[in-house]
Amino acid sequence: MTIAEQKAAQRKAGIAARRALSEADRTSANAALCARIAGLDCFRTAQNILLYAAFGGEADLSALAGQAAAQGKILAWPVCGEGFSLTAAVPEANGWEVGAYGIRTPVLRRSALLRPDQLDLVLVPCTAFDAACRRVGMGKGYYDRYLPRCTRAVKIGVAFEAQRVEAAAVDAHDQRLDGFVTEGGLYFGTDTTEL
Repeated sequence: MTIAEQKAAQRKAGIAARRALSEADRTSANAALCARIAGLDCFRTAQNILLYAAFGGEADLSALAGQAAAQGKILAWPVCGEGFSLTAAVPEANGWEVGAYGIRTPVLRRSALLRPDQLDLVLVPCTAFDAACRRVGMGKGYYDRYLPRCTRAVKIGVAFEAQRVEAAAVDAHDQRLDGFVTEGGLYFGTDTTEL
């Protein structure tokens, strides 16, 4: 099986696993993983955070976003553009629309934009991940192109424990993250140092 075939299989299984969670399990898991992220030093010290609007059964960071906003942090959401580009947008109150792939997205003309090097923390969704902090995304490479430009940010993957695989299928261009947070624990690859 090729890497591409392995990725496709892990992507399909991971999406199915996260969608199979019961409503009660999903609610409990979302609360637990948001609490874990809020407890990280990298979250406490971050001023500019890129997070995402949950879609397709992804872990929901709404509670964390509310907490971060109450603490005065600047919250940006990704906007997918041409050439698989990604932009970090801080929307005005009325600056939202349903964008590409049916995802709730900021309207660029009604948003302030943050450069990648302005971000302190980037929270990244996935379809599958492993304990070594490698991820399988949706297959378009938006984050893999964007993350290297986030030169000062801590990059944390967010997923449900049900999405963890023994070894994520990755290519040379796939970006390894600094850590992963699930409802069940924290993963930092081979480094056990707290972020």
